[in-house]
Amino acid sequence: MSFPRPLRFGLKFSQQIHPIDVHTDIWRMADDAGFDHIWPFDHLISLGPDPAAPIFDGWTALGAMAAITKRARMGLNVTGNLYRHPGLMAKIAVTVDHLSHGRLEFGIGTGWNEPEFTQFGLPFPTAGDRVRMLDESLRAMKLLWSEPRATYKGRFYELKDAIAEPKPVQRPYPPIWIGAKGERMLRLTARHADVWNSNARGFAESVDASRTLDEACTKIGRDPATLRRSINVIFDGADATIGKVDAAVKAGFSEILIMISNRGAGEPRGLAADAAKLLGRLRQLG
Repeated sequence: MSFPRPLRFGLKFSQQIHPIDVHTDIWRMADDAGFDHIWPFDHLISLGPDPAAPIFDGWTALGAMAAITKRARMGLNVTGNLYRHPGLMAKIAVTVDHLSHGRLEFGIGTGWNEPEFTQFGLPFPTAGDRVRMLDESLRAMKLLWSEPRATYKGRFYELKDAIAEPKPVQRPYPPIWIGAKGERMLRLTARHADVWNSNARGFAESVDASRTLDEACTKIGRDPATLRRSINVIFDGADATIGKVDAAVKAGFSEILIMISNRGAGEPRGLAADAAKLLGRLRQLG
């Protein structure tokens, strides 16, 4: 299947473990280097062996990023829907869209890391309910972003003649990215998303999920080629990274997020600089 081009390349570096200056330096470096977009993530506690490691808020980070970058687009890979009511989430996203002069890519998923919820006494619904909540949240936010007054009643969320001003810079709203892998989430992605970001385990699973997404699009009368495909590729040196990206491009992925590890060998700024040096070669793969 032929998917939209050109290829776009993002840099993903989660805002945990390191002091904030490391993160702001990398955002500036990625912007200056020519990455098309930059991606922190959205969690309440650090992921990895030490949950007590420092972690900064994702949406606050995007607000700061909007102020210190000039051209790269930005988003969270991905927002956890459960952390915020859609009325609040819609307002936060619009604020970042205005701060960035229309550079927001709105990434979202159900939320999955149960310990984050239990330690704060937050509800952690069943997997099925989390999917329903995301569907309702997206429906509500689209109304808030596009209607003078928004009214919506779902099982989990309700709007009553709600006012949400200003509207986004990008009309009717910023591009929606959904992180997904299971059949039910892929059906939701087909309904709502501009870009699908695979969170499947491994490349082969991502390719299989992309085929399932094709079927989900076809069943609702959507051309599968209108839904761009995204995949995360861990930066692992020049040759290995180029090989992984080449395979992803040949499989139809057109939004490639190069992930810089917070752990292991290599200082993050240096890893980001090394990834930036590959951009010219990566763009030739398309």
